[in-house]
Parts: sequence; structure tokens; C-alpha cells
Amino acid sequence: MASNERAKLKILHLVKTSTGAPWAFKQMRELVKLGVEVHVALPPGGALVPEYEAAGIIIHPLQLDFPMRNPWHCPKAFGELRNLVSHVSPDIIHSHFVGTTLTMRLALGKTHPVPRVFQVPGPLHLEHPFFRQAEIFTAGRLDYWIGSCKWTCERYRKSGISQDRLFLSYHGSDLNNFNCREKGKMRKELGIEANVKIVGMVAFMYAPKWFLGQTRGLKGHEDLIDALAICLKTEPNIIGVFIGGASSYHAVSYENRVRAYGRKRCGDRTIFMGTRNDISELYPDLDVAVHPSHSENVGGAAESLLSAVPTIATNVGGFPDVVKHGDTGWLVPPRAPAQLGETILEALRDPVRSHHMAVRGQSLIKQLLDVRRTARQVLEIYHDIIDQHD
Repeated sequence: MASNERAKLKILHLVKTSTGAPWAFKQMRELVKLGVEVHVALPPGGALVPEYEAAGIIIHPLQLDFPMRNPWHCPKAFGELRNLVSHVSPDIIHSHFVGTTLTMRLALGKTHPVPRVFQVPGPLHLEHPFFRQAEIFTAGRLDYWIGSCKWTCERYRKSGISQDRLFLSYHGSDLNNFNCREKGKMRKELGIEANVKIVGMVAFMYAPKWFLGQTRGLKGHEDLIDALAICLKTEPNIIGVFIGGASSYHAVSYENRVRAYGRKRCGDRTIFMGTRNDISELYPDLDVAVHPSHSENVGGAAESLLSAVPTIATNVGGFPDVVKHGDTGWLVPPRAPAQLGETILEALRDPVRSHHMAVRGQSLIKQLLDVRRTARQVLEIYHDIIDQHD
């Protein structure tokens, strides 16, 4: 039976933030348009709350991220979730973060009758055996996974998750949000002359996590700074622009360290713009966009390619799904500043080829990541799961 002839679904989503994760909001917004009754549990008071309300999403103000720093809060969070599930009586519970997934599974147990979906936002926890095994151990027979890149799906398969419990769907984007073609805003604001090449990076700064053995930030800011220092030895007419500040107040000191490291390695050839809400208007001024992450889903590569900006990314996680080396962009190993520097120079020295690659990447992103398309995929996944248990 076609999906539009089926009974209306009621889905309860679990999100750990009401200020970030716009990809989760966009998916829910489109699901409402497709006729789904969407409920979401998320912390109260965040900037996205009015947007959730305007989209017709039913909000339940709760903090359900697993309280890793304050485990004594677990009983309260578990009880609130059990009460919410009893009140809403959803067809499926859909969690978007590792922390909310752990709360969901531990609160409800392995035999709860409502199917549960974990849409994996990124592969980081899967790259570490202890955290990967711990997450999978908490799953029951009605737990399912939606990987948001091919690497994630393959990692779960290798970990013994059967194909009928595993799906692939990318986090969708509003394609019209990155169709700005007017150049000059960044150059004018920063006073960068037209003959200077701009190498840009757009990412929040996440401090290294000692318990994961990290010595540099997850997004690779220091690696790009080192690569720029190498480039400047032969091409001094380059400037590196970093857009995005600390990921949270816990990372402010790390942001200060990154800024100081940029000054130390590159002098005045690095500029830090902090967090911005006009990213789509800044992208057109970039000659090359770099995504040097150590772990990532599709990440910001989708935005730079959607903006038709020549794109370099590390060969990790979901980047290879959209950055096809030599076709839609360049892939380099993570934590390899020397090779990254060489690739930046290659992209800058052949702007015609770089542009053609970026245009091909733009076409691929429009095909894969239209949020209207990905929301329809998720709706079909819901029906596939429910059909397995009819």
C-alpha cells in the first residue's frame, strides 16, 4: 500500500538541544508536511523552539540527554521519558543523539513494545570499540539504526547488526539556503584585496576529548593552520579564514588556544570570524573550502559543494560519499598537514578545473541531500519498521 494511503503515524523524536541540530528540525518539519504527527522532547528555551512551534511540531520541554557528568540525575530523566512515552503513545520513538539514545534504551529496557530508531548523527562513538560496543549492547530486539553515511552503516554491519535493522538516509538540507551567488561580503568586511586567495574553514571548535585520546580538536583546525603555514612558504598571497567559534562555553579556552596557534604559525595570515548566521553569504568569497575533520559525517562539505565552492576534505566518515576525489573535490588523509597544504596549492593553481569539480559536486548534493527527499526516505523507513511487526 502506498505511504499516503496508510494510517497517520505518530512519532516521538528525542533531541538533546533546542539551539543546535537544525538538520533534525528540518527533517521533522518536512515529516509534518507529509502528514506525520510529530512530537519532540528537547530542552526548553532554545532559539529553535519558536521554529518547531511554527512548523506544527508538538513540543515536550525535557532534557533527556544522558547525564554523563551527573549520573545521579538518571532516575529523574528515565522517569520523565517513561511518563512521556505513556502519554504520547507513539508508533515509533526516534532518537537523534547517542546520549538521548542511551536514555531511551536504559529507561524503557530491551523489551519495550514500541520500536525505536537511532539516527546516528556522526561516526565518532563507532570509531572507539568500548563506546561502540556499549551503545550496541543497550539495544533490544525492536531497536533500529539509520546511518547518515555509508561508513556508519558498514561499521554496524561489521558489528553484527542485521540488514533488516539498518537503513541509510542522509541528513537533508534546504537547498535554497545556499544559492547565494553574490560575492564580496567577506572581502569587504575583512578588507581582503581581490588578488588574495581565501582558504576557508567553516566549523565549530570542539575541544580535544582526553578520554578518546585526542590531542587536537575534532574538526582539525590546527591541521589546517599547519597546512597554511606550509602554503605560505611558496605562495604568500593566501589568507586563511576560520568561521565558527567555540561549540559551547566549555570550549572557549580551546578557541583561544586555536587563535593563538594561528598567530604563532601564520602571523596575520589567519582571520577568525567567530560564529556567524550568514554562512551562505560568506561562502561565495572562498577560493577553496577545507574540511580537515578527524571524524565526520557528511559535515560541512555538503554546504561548500552546494555553494559550488572547490572543496577539500579528509578521507573519513561520510565525506567520501559526496567528495569524490578528482571528480567533485579532493580527499586527503586526516592529520596530514603537508599533504593538505599540497592539495590546497593544487586547487588554487587551477581555478578552472577546481570550479568544474565544484559544480559537479553541487549537482550531486542537490540529488542526495534535498531535505524533502530525505524526509520521504525516513517516512518509508518508519513504514518498513512497522510492517515488520504487523
